[in-house]
Amino acid sequence: MAKIKPFKSIRPKKGLEKRIAALPYDVYSRQEAAEKVKGDDLTFLRIDRPETQFPPGEDMYAPKVYEKARELLWQMTKDGSYIQDPGEYYYLYELTMDSRSQTGLVACASVDDYENQVIKKHENTRTEKEQDRIRHVDTCGAQTGPIFLAYRSDEAIEELVRNRKKEAPEYDFVSEDGIRHRVWVIKDAEEIKQITNRFAKIENLYIADGHHRAASAVKVGLKRRAEKPDFDGSEEFNYFLSVLFPDSELMIMDYNRVVHDLNGNTEEEFLEKLGRICEVKAVDDAYHPKKKGEVGLYLNHRWYQLTFKEEFQSEDPVDGLDVSILQKEILQSILGIEDPKTSDRIEFIGGIRGLEELERRVNEGCAAAFAMYPTNISELFAVADANRLMPPKSTWFEPKLRSGIFIHKIDE
Repeated sequence: MAKIKPFKSIRPKKGLEKRIAALPYDVYSRQEAAEKVKGDDLTFLRIDRPETQFPPGEDMYAPKVYEKARELLWQMTKDGSYIQDPGEYYYLYELTMDSRSQTGLVACASVDDYENQVIKKHENTRTEKEQDRIRHVDTCGAQTGPIFLAYRSDEAIEELVRNRKKEAPEYDFVSEDGIRHRVWVIKDAEEIKQITNRFAKIENLYIADGHHRAASAVKVGLKRRAEKPDFDGSEEFNYFLSVLFPDSELMIMDYNRVVHDLNGNTEEEFLEKLGRICEVKAVDDAYHPKKKGEVGLYLNHRWYQLTFKEEFQSEDPVDGLDVSILQKEILQSILGIEDPKTSDRIEFIGGIRGLEELERRVNEGCAAAFAMYPTNISELFAVADANRLMPPKSTWFEPKLRSGIFIHKIDE
């Protein structure tokens, strides 16, 4: 059963939340991050990407870079840009995009639950990608980027959330990308107890987004345990910053693919080989799949509707995913892309960028683009429950949680 706890959040002084909150560190390239922080002494991106405070040639993984992140974080606390709540509270964090809202509970999840698979995963992590965030959390002594967790909707929890949201929010702002962010602080001891007890009846939590941040936070927690062998489990390093959302409110967008070449096939040969796997139908307009089992193909200024033939579909939670069938039967078998994680012949394009971005990539020199039908949250749960892994880049969640609104200090 899931163990969560309230915490003393370090958060922006009221009135500064819009200026401080920033998109996650990994949505920017180094150059983009450097441009974004120019002339802005409050954006949390300076702390999340501290290499922006150094010349372009500086080693972004040097110890002094992480020390700069620590310096900036605690300076903002010292100068009053950040405050720390006096008690251990829960928080509600609502994001609204295109009139669709989702509300998560901001809390600390358990390192032990992660280790014991009460918190389930659907992606592998890469050690080299973990190392940066491990150093960041370890040096700062704080977790600064929340992990996006999901759970199966629970009416008792939803009622508590609805009642709390009848009150005026602590924060209410619209970020530059048009997303509205609202935050409520839950201070009432009885309400906090009810929430904690209710989550203790939920069997599993699922990492929706942030596998590397979660793994990094956990590894720092385990490092602290090794450094303090007399720990009793109550220390903050035994928990990591999370936002927990009910599955009923979540939307997964498509995660599309663009390939650089056709592996020596002519256009006609490629379409002929596709015909052995799919029903191939030329269409007049840009095609976004309408249901599972369909893929849109953009090739040589023309859109096609691909429908996987029945013999290639499967009830297996992983093999039956559209992204799995595409990878095995088309990207690997026809195009020779064995490992999409390492191949430089394929790119992944988040659905937020639209079909126009797929057309642009192909029109400017790529060979073909595949528009996918989104993986749904039930499929994600099924894969995780089976202790299996999805192919890389199977899910794209929007809107993105902002970093810098909530900070969880792990050191005394």
